[in-house]
Amino acid sequence: MTKRRVVVGMSGGVDSSVTALLLKQQGFDVIGLFMKNWEDDNDDEYCSSREDLIDAVSVADVIGIPIEAVNFAKEYKDRVFSYFLREYEAGRTPNPDILCNTEIKFKAFLDHAMRLGADAIAMGHYAKVREQDGLFQLLKADDASKDQSYFLHRLNQEQLSKAMFPLGNLLKTEVREIARKHHLANHAKRDSTGICFIGERPFREFLNRYLPTQPGDMLTPEGKKVGQHQGLSFYTIGQRQGLGIGGGKDGSGEPWFVAGKDMAHNRLIVVQGHDHPALLTPHLEAMEMHWISGSAPDITCDYAAKTRYRQGDAACRITALSGATATFAFSEQQWAVTPGQSVVVYDGVVCLGGGIIT
Repeated sequence: MTKRRVVVGMSGGVDSSVTALLLKQQGFDVIGLFMKNWEDDNDDEYCSSREDLIDAVSVADVIGIPIEAVNFAKEYKDRVFSYFLREYEAGRTPNPDILCNTEIKFKAFLDHAMRLGADAIAMGHYAKVREQDGLFQLLKADDASKDQSYFLHRLNQEQLSKAMFPLGNLLKTEVREIARKHHLANHAKRDSTGICFIGERPFREFLNRYLPTQPGDMLTPEGKKVGQHQGLSFYTIGQRQGLGIGGGKDGSGEPWFVAGKDMAHNRLIVVQGHDHPALLTPHLEAMEMHWISGSAPDITCDYAAKTRYRQGDAACRITALSGATATFAFSEQQWAVTPGQSVVVYDGVVCLGGGIIT
């Protein structure tokens, strides 16, 4: 009997390394695949791809699996990065990691894996897949602090049917312990943060290379000028750092936050205080709604949703659904709801899908 072949996306990090190890232990025919998705400036201090490849190869050697590197930089630039820039230029705050999963990891990578004779692909994401009544469901991981179903909510039935997430039942601490016990050199390597092509570099400096700077006024909702912004693309709703206007001029000392953008007049709207009413809303609209099952849920039911990744589930109802557009009403006001980010809908542990906040 031939073993099922699984191609594992290996990034050089501990999560994807343990994913490959566990599948090998379970008797699968495992092949590692290291993706290179960015090459515009990979000689500088912020890009770790060379070091990551070395780590991935070293782990593959210890586990005893073959590994190859594949370059998806062109696909990434065409399908993810160009969208990222267009959204920022329009004053929105996109989430390129979601698009990277849909377009690169579960499309370009999946296609490549199938050419290698794969029966399935596996990633080091913290999430789960289960099949129920012929439909594939995306579930939250057991480690709530690491759950990444938010980033996977745009996957479809075909993609999920080929996906394996072996870390879904594990805590991050357990993953590191498994890596340590099996002498994987990256067992203590710190997790990469931020957007893959930006790395640890200052965000504004990176964006500056691609988008023009158009300074303008920073105003309060009442129209009072309190400072100058560097260009609306460089700010996001709820942002506190980097405004350069300190605490309150009236001595209140409350920090300032970005509350809105007036694109037509190139003005940034700022408010004082984390709980200013301009930062809170009980409802939102979203477009490009995608449902994992292939059909929309029953809108008479109660659901929960996240409007950003690092957020607890918030009770909500879908009050209107027309094609790919939806309106959500939340039981409690939501803070700094940001156009361009995703609203992701849950029914308990099941991720139903989501859309882009308008």
